[in-house]
Amino acid sequence: MKRTALLLLLALLLSGRAQGRELVDPLGRKVTVAEPLTRVVSLVPSLTETSFEVGGGPALVGATRFATFPAAAALLPRVGSYVAPDIEKIVKLQPQLCLAIRDGNPKASVERLEALGIPVYVFDPKSLEDVVDTVVRLGEIFRTEAQAATLAAGYRQRLERVARQLTGLKNRPRVFLQIDAQPIFSAGSDTFLHQLLVRSGAVNLAGDRSGYPRYSWEELLALKPEVVLLASMGGGYSDRELRARWQAWPQIPAVRNGQLFVVDADLFDRPSPRLIDALELLVGLLHPELSGIQ
Repeated sequence: MKRTALLLLLALLLSGRAQGRELVDPLGRKVTVAEPLTRVVSLVPSLTETSFEVGGGPALVGATRFATFPAAAALLPRVGSYVAPDIEKIVKLQPQLCLAIRDGNPKASVERLEALGIPVYVFDPKSLEDVVDTVVRLGEIFRTEAQAATLAAGYRQRLERVARQLTGLKNRPRVFLQIDAQPIFSAGSDTFLHQLLVRSGAVNLAGDRSGYPRYSWEELLALKPEVVLLASMGGGYSDRELRARWQAWPQIPAVRNGQLFVVDADLFDRPSPRLIDALELLVGLLHPELSGIQ
């Protein structure tokens, strides 16, 4: 009872100061953003990272586990994980706003925070353009519009440069992206990772499925990937361990031809601006013949 009473009291205090600008998030929800905005909790590492990128870092007072980039993010108080945010810890931080993501943060958690009087702005990135849009929207939230606009323009130029590099591309390797190792998961057609692979000039072998499908070794043998990208979202595996499991199957073309690449999970698995770094890295891995083409 005491815990419930504390939450309700803090919620009342928060709701009493809920005055400011009204914005519309990517889901079409109206969200009131306080003025001045000085206390924000980010519920997903990618939004923590991007908030710092646009100059909103000083307003962040809490973040989820694994929010470690940039270095300043690792110093923020933890509020659980993005799949299991700790509501009590969030409320105790007295945020004026929480930043969430549709594909990750539980809807029930978002609804509970809003019921407690804490506004939640929800993002829904499905493409690289959506990642750039997140930069612009966070600039609007933190009132750093000019900085965000400059960053967004630079990101768009890099995307256009990659598109020019791939103009007329004929060889599109069949790629399997492993986003977790045990069990093996990949990324389907309705994910930002699918967009990343397609935009890098690859055929995503998980593109005939949706969400984040699970694969057996029998299925992987049948798919015959020409290139395998190895990441481990959960961590805990060395590069050698990630490769070793695949090297037990030399009949897979990617294994036979030495096309197993371990990639940084934080770079690939988060819909932040660093995803454009991942795109440029992929183009270099998959199409070394294009090196130097602008």
